[in-house]
Amino acid sequence: MVETRKEEIIRVAARLFKEKGYSAVTMRDLAKAMGIKAASLYNHIDSKQDILKTIIISLAEEFTAGMVTILQSEISSLNKLKRIIALHVGITGENTDGMASLNNDWMHLEEKLDYYLMLRINYEDNFRKIIREGIAAEEIVDKDPDIMLFSILSTLRSLYIWIPDKKNLDPLQLSHELSAILLNGINKKVKKIS
Repeated sequence: MVETRKEEIIRVAARLFKEKGYSAVTMRDLAKAMGIKAASLYNHIDSKQDILKTIIISLAEEFTAGMVTILQSEISSLNKLKRIIALHVGITGENTDGMASLNNDWMHLEEKLDYYLMLRINYEDNFRKIIREGIAAEEIVDKDPDIMLFSILSTLRSLYIWIPDKKNLDPLQLSHELSAILLNGINKKVKKIS
């Protein structure tokens, strides 16, 4: 599939936002990186804010759609958590630059900030719900769900930093190994969750 000019602008902007931070990137920087005049950018986009909104909202909606599918599946809580880990590996592996904006620049959203925050809160609430259901079903240790959520989600949210340095990364293997570590731990003497 051929990339449109707008898609190219968004892709290059995401890379620049990751490298410099949203606030430090100007439209002139973006135009220079693309080898065009700054005025030409406005034939395809409305503003730098429009680019940021496109990057962040599209990713947040992709995570939301993935979570809805996982919630609706008739599988154990542990398997739902494994699918969430795979969801993060998949989305992050396809868009490490955009994930940097999602994690680091979301507070710069203007008219879509409330919408983004609603998606984020709902995502975290659903994640927490799965953990609580796993505790209730005695699949997961009875520990603080917020600490578990924080521990797992912190790792998943930082994948965008780690993945680009890994050549020939197999997303399925990474998902499997992350699931083993995040859900089973690293203590060899503790009984593992199957």
